[in-house]
Amino acid sequence: MAFNFECQGVCRDSQARAGVWHTPHGSVETPRFMPVGTLATVKGLTPAQLQQVGAQMILANTYHLHLQPGEETVRLAGGLHEFMGWNGPILTDSGGFQVFSLSDLRQVNDEGVIFRSPRDGRTIELTPERSIAIQNALGADVIMAFDECPPAGADRSEVAAATERTYRWLKRGLAAHQRPDTQALFGIVQGGSYLDLRQQAAQALGALDLPGYAIGGVSVGEAPALIHQIVRFTAPLLPAQKPRYLMGVGTHREMAIAIASGIDLFDCVIPTRLGRHGTAVVNGERYNLKNRQFQQDFSPLDPNCPCYTCQTFSRAYLSHLVRAKEMLGYSLLSLHNVSELVRFTQRLRSAILSDRFLEVAAPWL
Repeated sequence: MAFNFECQGVCRDSQARAGVWHTPHGSVETPRFMPVGTLATVKGLTPAQLQQVGAQMILANTYHLHLQPGEETVRLAGGLHEFMGWNGPILTDSGGFQVFSLSDLRQVNDEGVIFRSPRDGRTIELTPERSIAIQNALGADVIMAFDECPPAGADRSEVAAATERTYRWLKRGLAAHQRPDTQALFGIVQGGSYLDLRQQAAQALGALDLPGYAIGGVSVGEAPALIHQIVRFTAPLLPAQKPRYLMGVGTHREMAIAIASGIDLFDCVIPTRLGRHGTAVVNGERYNLKNRQFQQDFSPLDPNCPCYTCQTFSRAYLSHLVRAKEMLGYSLLSLHNVSELVRFTQRLRSAILSDRFLEVAAPWL
């Protein structure tokens, strides 16, 4: 089989599990953080750097790649792997998140979504079939079903309609999928903060026996406690023999709680976004390198981190680069931040395998 999930260990006192997700372009050891490369690039980092810090699977975005450079260009280049020089597994978002994030530039109906391009104002129609066709051309290992992500605070009728529409769009996407042997199509559980809607969606998607499942519609404005409640409730409802992916989450606490609930995969733009703003993540804390306290601090950013940034440069030098607005500073901080989140999930994976998960994860749980 091109895709297979193998569970290697479970925590006796939680839902946490360690496994391996096998794909045509290599295996992903779970739980694992996946860096986001929206436009076929993780901002400021090379594929070689990503490999050095332990990244195994990265993301790209269907909507944005459709706008620039266009899926036909990527297809002619041999697909995303060849185009961007990344030999490991890739996951493409369906464009569904843009249904949420670009709410002022789109109209939703049962057929799909009509966007007004933020680049040139032209009209773009994205349907479940079109999303899958674009992703088939891009060639990622994992492709996501086109979904409607309702905003936090939406009323029950709006959330219910979006959840039902997401299921109908999934069925249409499955029918349109042309490369099931080389691309795994994941379904997305919506339902907002309404747990009964989450349960219904999880059961309906589980019955389709998909290659993998995602929890969507969290981290879109909800309070952290509500996110935790949704994840703790929904994750165990998803098929145990398939990978479980929590979309858009990438802080230590949220990932630790999600792993304890049985989640395997995560993605978030946090590490590179913070890096571009001069902020480092160290043991879950955020250091603003613009602050005066770092100007003459000649210690490593994190003495326990093996990344190139921490092994080579001082906090004072990084502070200098950031304050001088040098591109190198943003790249070095992004490199460390990605390393931080990948190593965090690696550490919790090792703890699961050694039956020490609750002990190691205690500060975050």
